[in-house]
Amino acid sequence: MMVRCHCYFFCLIFVLLHTLASSTLNHCRNDQRDALLEFKDEFASLLELSSWNKSSDCCSWVEVTCDAKSGKVILLELPSTSLNSSLKPNSSLFKLQHLTKLSLYNCSLYGEIPSSLGYLSRLTILDLSYNALVGQIPASIGNLSLISFLDLSNNRLVGQVPTSIEKLFHLEWLVLSNNQLVGKVLASLGNLTQLYYLGLGNNNFSGNIPVSFSNLTKLKEVYLNNNYFESMLPLNMSGFQELSYFDVGENSFFGPFPSSLFTLPLLMKVFMGRNNFTGPIDFGNISSSSNPGLVLYLDHNKFTGQVPESISKFLDIDFSYNSFSSFGKSSEVLEETQIAQLDLSSNSFRGPLPQWICKLRSLDFLDLSNNSFSGSIPQCLRNLTVSLNQLLLSNNNFSGTLPDMFVNATNLKVLDVSRNQLEGKLPKSLISCNHLQFLNVQMNIIKDTFPFWLGSLPSLNVLILRSNQFYGPVYQPHLSAGFQNLRVIDISHNGFSGSLPPSYFSYWHNMARIVEQDYDDENLGNPRYGIDYHNTMEMVHKGVYTEFERIRRDFRAIDFSGNNFFGNIPESIGLLKELRVLNLSSNAFTNNIPQSLASLTKLEALDLSRNNLSGQIPRDLGNLFFLSIMNFSHNNLEGPVPQGTQFQRQNCSSFMDNPKLYGLEEICRETHVANPIPQKSEDMLEPKEQVINWIAAAIAYGPGVFCGLVIGHIFTSHKHEWFMEKFGLNKPRRFIKSIS
Repeated sequence: MMVRCHCYFFCLIFVLLHTLASSTLNHCRNDQRDALLEFKDEFASLLELSSWNKSSDCCSWVEVTCDAKSGKVILLELPSTSLNSSLKPNSSLFKLQHLTKLSLYNCSLYGEIPSSLGYLSRLTILDLSYNALVGQIPASIGNLSLISFLDLSNNRLVGQVPTSIEKLFHLEWLVLSNNQLVGKVLASLGNLTQLYYLGLGNNNFSGNIPVSFSNLTKLKEVYLNNNYFESMLPLNMSGFQELSYFDVGENSFFGPFPSSLFTLPLLMKVFMGRNNFTGPIDFGNISSSSNPGLVLYLDHNKFTGQVPESISKFLDIDFSYNSFSSFGKSSEVLEETQIAQLDLSSNSFRGPLPQWICKLRSLDFLDLSNNSFSGSIPQCLRNLTVSLNQLLLSNNNFSGTLPDMFVNATNLKVLDVSRNQLEGKLPKSLISCNHLQFLNVQMNIIKDTFPFWLGSLPSLNVLILRSNQFYGPVYQPHLSAGFQNLRVIDISHNGFSGSLPPSYFSYWHNMARIVEQDYDDENLGNPRYGIDYHNTMEMVHKGVYTEFERIRRDFRAIDFSGNNFFGNIPESIGLLKELRVLNLSSNAFTNNIPQSLASLTKLEALDLSRNNLSGQIPRDLGNLFFLSIMNFSHNNLEGPVPQGTQFQRQNCSSFMDNPKLYGLEEICRETHVANPIPQKSEDMLEPKEQVINWIAAAIAYGPGVFCGLVIGHIFTSHKHEWFMEKFGLNKPRRFIKSIS
């Protein structure tokens, strides 16, 4: 009997303890649980919220946190949850009025931000970034008087910032970047004196920066980039002692350079490119306590005069696209610095290359292109090749030979010495550049045989030898397996000769299929810390050069035009399934056009003009859907022109001087020429037709390099527009340098 009593006693104690434990752990209030369940039901079935059900305490649900005493929901964090809906004005979310943190980051939300958001007046953190929200920021945002973190970036918000935002006195972090907001920045934002992060970049803000911004002395990071601000910066910025990042790039700021900016002790990165700053630069007395990795981007402005000697304290320097003309005392102070990236391209420098550049032993990126440097390329550059990744000297007046200085250049990925007056031969030390991906020597006077030895370089993607004095054959049987990773080869306008065997293209595997590389070329031409060189295309229209954006990593092209090749076009050309552009014009190829061309289903431009080709145009070429530009003129072709939309859209001039071709009536109908069949006379060109040479510049990479893949082709303006749209070239080149 005693044992049974003890048993009952212990059972009673266990039940009491369990009940006590349960009451301690189960804090969820019914109204909070119901509100969360109703909020869940507003969306489609969500696997991420499968734990939200009545069988468990809502305070234990994933992404939900409750107050330990009251059981009220205070944190709701649902980042990257696929809600795929809008926030309704009467959403149950707004019943959770004790929320202090709400994160709906990257939740595929769309629609407008409801004004009901203002009911959550206890919020201190609100993150609605990376969604597809539209409309204006509601004025009720001003009700969130306790908020310290507000991120509405990367949406599609429009209109002006509501004036009520000036009431958010506790704001420390305000990010509205990457929207479509307009208007002037409110002067009253100067009242938000607790701000240390301000991101307004990539919007349509305009006007002046308010004077009241000088009150924001706690700012650490400021991003105003890529807007339409048009004003001067304060000459005295010494009050921003906490500032480390400052980005006002891609605006219309003007006036003198604010030298006081570089006296700030914590400053690390400055982006002021693509504005209208003028005059000489004076960095003033750069603080000795400044971060030794200070980054300064002042590209695309109107600075003149000397490069200031104070840049010796910088790690990365981008002074490109200005009018600097000399170095002054810079040569005395740069020798012992740790500069890693130096971009002085597109300025007004003249004379020999300064010898002090050879002492920048930490340099991995050097761009001196588009200046007027002259004389020889100094042998002392071999001192840099151990560290250099990219060496860009194009479009200067360098003469003499390209020095044999690459024995230790095992890290070199890009070499561009195009558009100079270099002669002699290619230096054999280039064979040591195992990581070389891009080689451009076009438009020099180099006299050499074809560099078969480069075929062993495992990473070589782009080879541009155009417009030199190269000569001889491009085929040797024992070297036929090289160049397996080529994406683009342009050997046009040289003196190459000989015939090409049927199997010539058999080993060019990177053009036959997309090859997974064993290296990362995603950032090639995009040096660290933010220099952003876009791939570009250069159009030559009536002698006027215009640059457009071009980012096509899948681009494959062959240009053998303007040489002395003869014999058959190799049938193996049909193996190059990824080929987009083929130019074999102005040679002496004979016999039939190979049927295998019809296998190039991705071909977009084909030029076989000015050869001695005979026979018929392969009918199956009419099935190449992407083939928008073609030229068969000045050959001995005969028979019918293939049917198909792509052929019918061509100009009559694409078939001229092939007297035995027929079926051109529809194509030539709009030429208004009495005889619709093109004859030999060059006068047959329509007056309205425009001669356009298109040059794919930096096709695979793009550090301001012009590859020079040329296809001379004649087509009307409507074809030009189609081509520009097809290649994504319908907007001017635009650089965005930002991490906002």
